[in-house]
Amino acid sequence: MFAKILVANRGEIALRIFRTLRELGIGSVAVYSDADRDAPHVAYADEAHALGGSTAAESYLVVAKLLEAAARSGAEAVHPGYGFLAENAGFAAAVEAARLTWIGPPAAAIELMGSKTRARQAMQAAGVPIIPGTTEPVGSAAEVAALGEEIGYPLLIKAAAGGGGKGMKVVASAEEAEQAFASAQREGQSYFADASVYVERYLEDPRHVEVQVLADAHGNVIHLGERDCTIQRRHQKLVEETPSPAVTAELRDRIGAIAVDAARAAGYRSAGTIEGLLSPEGDYFFMEMNTRIQVEHTVTEEVTGLDLIREQVLIAAGEPLWLRQEDVVLRGHAIECRINAEDASNGFLPSPGRITAYREPAGPGVRVDSGVTAGSEISGLYDPMIAKLIVRDADRDAARRRMLRALAEFEIGGVKSLLGFHRALLSHPCFVAGETCHGLVESEELAKRADEFSHEATKLAAASDGSLSEQATWPKEAIAEVDGQRVRVKVLVPEPPYRDLARRRRERGAAGGAGAGTDAVTSPMQGTVLDVKVADGDLVAAGQVLCIVEAMKMENEVTAHRAGTVSQLGVAAGQPVTTGQTICLIVGES
Repeated sequence: MFAKILVANRGEIALRIFRTLRELGIGSVAVYSDADRDAPHVAYADEAHALGGSTAAESYLVVAKLLEAAARSGAEAVHPGYGFLAENAGFAAAVEAARLTWIGPPAAAIELMGSKTRARQAMQAAGVPIIPGTTEPVGSAAEVAALGEEIGYPLLIKAAAGGGGKGMKVVASAEEAEQAFASAQREGQSYFADASVYVERYLEDPRHVEVQVLADAHGNVIHLGERDCTIQRRHQKLVEETPSPAVTAELRDRIGAIAVDAARAAGYRSAGTIEGLLSPEGDYFFMEMNTRIQVEHTVTEEVTGLDLIREQVLIAAGEPLWLRQEDVVLRGHAIECRINAEDASNGFLPSPGRITAYREPAGPGVRVDSGVTAGSEISGLYDPMIAKLIVRDADRDAARRRMLRALAEFEIGGVKSLLGFHRALLSHPCFVAGETCHGLVESEELAKRADEFSHEATKLAAASDGSLSEQATWPKEAIAEVDGQRVRVKVLVPEPPYRDLARRRRERGAAGGAGAGTDAVTSPMQGTVLDVKVADGDLVAAGQVLCIVEAMKMENEVTAHRAGTVSQLGVAAGQPVTTGQTICLIVGES
């Protein structure tokens, strides 16, 4: 067994891996950027090495720095976690070239599955069902429109090197093809350094059902049941559960066999996930393979009793799988809610900032995987995840009710989070009934319910006009008695040196803010301008896209709040923007 392993990642997944390594008696090595210098994963590891830089491109994505840290620490193996370089075949090959063990699949399998078009070709050749569409990249919006005429709309344009919901655009008509094609290409280039895209038939209201697989170096491949990841926003998962409420034992055997066939066809080794779509008619189609541990691996662990990180380490050490397919038993029901720093009532806009108060839920069947504490900064440099909340109980409804209890106990101050959204969703009749909840997640109805469910701390912070919410802290709670009833009272107090800043913000707000009145269009977030769709003097309609701002790994459209003429356009592609910065003025119409 290895004596020391470096984890080339950060946050909750780094902590998750470190805990398993400690149980196995293996030394752990953390790496960190300047922005993560005080992060919990750095403190928890047996040793930690600085990468320098703050952005991912300066730190966690620099292969040379990671290999240097591994050599300096004397690590014998590298675990990539998920995200960053986890599915980078070049990194896997570089690790092995440095005479280190890669805790993941072979580089060839990563490369094959990293190209969605090549993966579709390989799966089709192996007899694995794929979604109708192209198996080669498409070169223009005209090709997309021609395919729409051939197989019908809607279509889904996808980045050929994509994953995680990035580079995916739905096309409902030929008129939408050009913008969707350009956006998918841009995201593919931005996230995966590959602008090529392909097209699939967009299935109406399917379930996103994925299968966890384990494969060793001795030819053994098994599956660990399915996970239902249908609840998503912008093609990114929010809630995962197992077993799926739509999968019978017979169907589980069928899609499990498909997943095993797919893993064998890829020459796979380690833990991986076959992602697929389940149609309302019961047809199951291969979509892609994630060649890494998944964010939602936790729910599979809860119902199988397995530690998937441990299995990855044992497989990388050359051990054969110690269990057979018939040994896999699913017990109970597990649900995971991703607690992101996002504002569900405002289009799931990212909400970076400092966590001023933090208390995790506890009790039977409750698990929290997080990489933050009170005082931690949710940086706009990385993804917006604060924590993963996982529960398990005897059946789905019991697990759902346990999750609602845990969500109500969870306290996060200083940033907006999805706690209220999840409470609204899990109490909605469609989720109770185990339906797909198609169209509900981003609806005004759920946004309103989410706001109603928000914690009193969040409401209080919002009521302060945002001046206090970013840089404030709790005094201890006070207990008061009102009309014979005991109540808890909390007050947000700005910390020095932010008191004067908060006062000045309130004074500026009272004086009219930026002074542009209702003419101004401002950035709702801190981020980077990816594309500007208008120029000074352009006539625009209400709701028309003015520019696209990337924040915390998501593209966000900034639209005109009314019809009028664009004036004083103040941003350009590639330019950073801050929250509240004026994008332009819309003048001439009321």
